[in-house]
Amino acid sequence: MRTIVSIGLFTDKLFYKIARKPYLKNPIVIVGNPRSGTTFLQRYLIQSNLGRGSQLWQLIYPSIILQKLIRPLLPILEKISPARHHSTAAHKTSLSSVETDDVGLFFRYFDGFFLYGFLLSFADQDLFEYFDPKVRDTSKRDFDWFENVWSRTVVNQDLSYIGKLFSLSTNLPAFQKRFPDAKILYMIRDPLNVIPSGISLVTGVLDKRFGFWSLNKDKRDQYIERLYNALVTLLRRFHEDWTNGNINQSSVFIVRYDKMMSNFDQLMDSILGFIGQQPSDDLIRKIKETAEAQRNYKSKHGYDLKKFGLSEEKIKTDCKFVYDTFLTK
Repeated sequence: MRTIVSIGLFTDKLFYKIARKPYLKNPIVIVGNPRSGTTFLQRYLIQSNLGRGSQLWQLIYPSIILQKLIRPLLPILEKISPARHHSTAAHKTSLSSVETDDVGLFFRYFDGFFLYGFLLSFADQDLFEYFDPKVRDTSKRDFDWFENVWSRTVVNQDLSYIGKLFSLSTNLPAFQKRFPDAKILYMIRDPLNVIPSGISLVTGVLDKRFGFWSLNKDKRDQYIERLYNALVTLLRRFHEDWTNGNINQSSVFIVRYDKMMSNFDQLMDSILGFIGQQPSDDLIRKIKETAEAQRNYKSKHGYDLKKFGLSEEKIKTDCKFVYDTFLTK
């Protein structure tokens, strides 16, 4: 598959100038832990025609020419897609759903936080350092890839690319240096909700496909502990860069999940101002309708802290910095 994609990307250069010389204008990137509301916000902005994002199949096959060939085959590919293993209550997805750009990095290089989170956390040795940009920095390779893929997605369209990268929480200063005109929407949700929900999402996929909960208890506990530590690290790294002045805060808008649910219309007004978009009358109407739906929304995704060997006290203690900096009333 990677060979076919490489051939497609090379062939693109023969027919498309954007493939030879990628150009990206004012990207909007949503950053935050899984289950913090990033998917909802990304898809909403794209559906509102405020930018373009990549569907899952486009992240797997980013070549413009390959996409023309594969598009008619999507109904068949859906039947064997790994996306079918996701719980629809937790995260509804498919090959034609807009998805996180971390997936594209995983399929291209078999690397990144997806590889650690879904697979290599099971290794006897903890391999987290291999994916830590402070130890092994692959940012140039990764940012070059994103620029190539994102440029192809918005080719011949006067729209910004709207991406989603939870891994940027650990390396946002480097991203801002490479893309100084990027607008960052950073999602914050109560760790008591976002961390167990994130663990539940990942283990749910693993259980549906591989029978995670039938594994040896010691192996399950080791995996959950490593995934938990990785999720806390994502929060901590962003917080460190934010409070130490390593991040250009003028290009970052903090989006609180609780505000997105209770005051969506006011929040969207602020977001639109931040990204420099003037809403149409139709969008204003849709935002008001969504705001009402958000206030009445009840999640169907449940989880039990004890099932993951966690407690409310542990999460609040480990994530105290989040509460103190971002979740004060």
